[in-house]
Amino acid sequence: MSVWTRWGALVPLLALGVPCLAQEPALQYPPAAKTDHRDSYFDTSVADPYRWMEDLNSPETTAWVAAENQLTFGYLDQLPGRDAIRKRLTELWDFPRVSLPTREAGRLFYLKNSGLQRQSVLYQRSSVATSASVLLDPNTLSPDGSLAFADFAVSPDGRLMAYALAQGGADLKEIHLRDLKTGQDLADLLKPVKFTVISWTRDGKGFFYSRYPKQPQGKELSGSNQGQQLFYHIAGTAQEQDRLIYERKDHPEWFVGGGVSEDGRYLEVYLGAGGTENRLYYADLKDPRHPGLSSPVVPLIDLDDAEYTILGNIGRTLYLRTDLGAPRRRIVALELPDTARAHWRTVVPEGDNVIEDAGVAGGRLYVGYLVDVRSQVRFFGFDGHPLGALELPGLGTVGGISSRNDTPELFYSFTSFLDPNTVFRYDFKTGRSTAFEAPHPAFDPSGYETKQVFYPSKDGTRIPMFVTARKGLNLDGLNPTLLYAYGGFDISILPFYSPAVMAWLEMGGVYAVPNLRGGGEYGEEWHHAGMLEKKQNVFDDFIGAAEYLIAEHYTTPERLAIEGGSNGGLLVGAVMTQRPELFAVALPAVGVMDMLRYQKFTGGAFWVPEYGSSDDSTAFQYLIRYSPLQNLKAGSCYPATLVTTADHDDRVVPSHSFKFMATLQAAQGCDHPTLIRVETEGSHGYRPTDKRIAEVADLWAFTAARLGLSPVPAP
Repeated sequence: MSVWTRWGALVPLLALGVPCLAQEPALQYPPAAKTDHRDSYFDTSVADPYRWMEDLNSPETTAWVAAENQLTFGYLDQLPGRDAIRKRLTELWDFPRVSLPTREAGRLFYLKNSGLQRQSVLYQRSSVATSASVLLDPNTLSPDGSLAFADFAVSPDGRLMAYALAQGGADLKEIHLRDLKTGQDLADLLKPVKFTVISWTRDGKGFFYSRYPKQPQGKELSGSNQGQQLFYHIAGTAQEQDRLIYERKDHPEWFVGGGVSEDGRYLEVYLGAGGTENRLYYADLKDPRHPGLSSPVVPLIDLDDAEYTILGNIGRTLYLRTDLGAPRRRIVALELPDTARAHWRTVVPEGDNVIEDAGVAGGRLYVGYLVDVRSQVRFFGFDGHPLGALELPGLGTVGGISSRNDTPELFYSFTSFLDPNTVFRYDFKTGRSTAFEAPHPAFDPSGYETKQVFYPSKDGTRIPMFVTARKGLNLDGLNPTLLYAYGGFDISILPFYSPAVMAWLEMGGVYAVPNLRGGGEYGEEWHHAGMLEKKQNVFDDFIGAAEYLIAEHYTTPERLAIEGGSNGGLLVGAVMTQRPELFAVALPAVGVMDMLRYQKFTGGAFWVPEYGSSDDSTAFQYLIRYSPLQNLKAGSCYPATLVTTADHDDRVVPSHSFKFMATLQAAQGCDHPTLIRVETEGSHGYRPTDKRIAEVADLWAFTAARLGLSPVPAP
């Protein structure tokens, strides 16, 4: 689920024609006690026999998880080709790669993984032409990768660095402070911290951050997030002395986050309930009438009627990206302290294509567009005058841009389904892009291709889909195919490179990614067409993708697998209950499976604007119709299923997956295996590299066995 941020050759396998494990004996699943617990929703009684699994720390839940893991790993240990898959995945992952650099105090800071390091290492260098030095290696803090290096921010004077660590990669973090001259940590320790940016004031004395009140013991990873507050911490002082800057006791469910403008003049405060709409407040940190931090936080936009993102400021002129009156977004400017909408000036108007990203760089605006799910970047003056375009390496995705207004450069990352994520430095003076530590994976893309196709959904809506496979693919219906999607929260699923996908392609598989409604690929109208009471459109779009692949003879239901994570896990759970005969394998990861109770845990309340809540009688009626947990039917034959989750997932708590799996195992009416794999010291999106490789190897081995793939000697 999204949270606000300011500024995240395999040994060939041969298709045998029929699934090789179709006649295996039924597994003996660990017993899971059923209770007679029921809830009443507006005169509708709903059974919840595994409610006890919501207590993640109970002996009963712990014992059930251990037994399930024992069964799952025992099953996976016997799968043919698993070791070969893992070996090839290790080779495909083993190449140096870097993150986008950020510039502060005249230096570049970036993360780099030499290949198989459990976590990437933080480096610094004065320029792209100078040598780099290690600033912090999280592998020395946590050799097994269980303590994740989650975030960092260097002070403007370059003396100090605040950095966040998270046990198991959870959203719950603690912030430490390091003296960059000595390399030693100060005594500062800030916790509990969650859903925050770390933003220094320009004097380097301290930084803003957000935190929640401490949860009761045992509920740290599952308690509902309420009452976020924005604080200012002065380096070298105790957390108890931190200054409370802003909170909203009248709206405890809101996010409250803040960051300092590049020039240090303004504190920009973000308020939001979790949807795409938000409010903006600000404080003038250089107002002579209010020295220090005494400047009041005042409204900039006090209506949550649209999305508002601050791009930067030039003096008192503030530039915003918004979808107010423009579902494909526009760029506007206003002059502080005049915030009247009637005085806003449109700088870059809404066009035919969605504005996906925008910012300030080198004395101009950059604006990133999506053109049929492919990136374009154009430049504009602060008056809106066009200044040309960024020439990209090809058709693909600009995954991020790092820039400042006071430097004549920007860094951007570029990737596609067959091109590894590569960071480039663009020089505004020369108009040239140069690769920054270019990656060189052990994969030859020349034998593969990506095509974009369009297909009709149930209601006739035209849906785009990328299909990546070997060149000259024989459309005989015999191709094992993996269908992956997300479809929600205004998140666009753009072409991306993954060693896991490269392994799947080398196995002879087809990889298909449809761009479902609910995402942001075509603007806010596309998003709204797949949320709340229209969520079924997302599932219909995904089912339509499967039907297209079958009708066009890419594959058959016996050779089709589906995968998705988080909201995508909900997607997989929903479609496998609605159309179980359409898929051979289902791989739901960290999914939101209980749509009647999701809002009661951690950040679930933030998703209510997207999904609706069972606390509302109207929303209850559509939620119960598709909620995966409540729509499993005893005696139905469901696809072979491998659910994945993790013990430190405090975004979509693992009880979703636990309850779904216990119900699925009891309901399964055929011998297709239904298993759950629970990672230890992992979270919603975090795994150390070795654990990520191991998990993907298990997923691919499970899927290959079900789709009729078998390892053969390499040619």
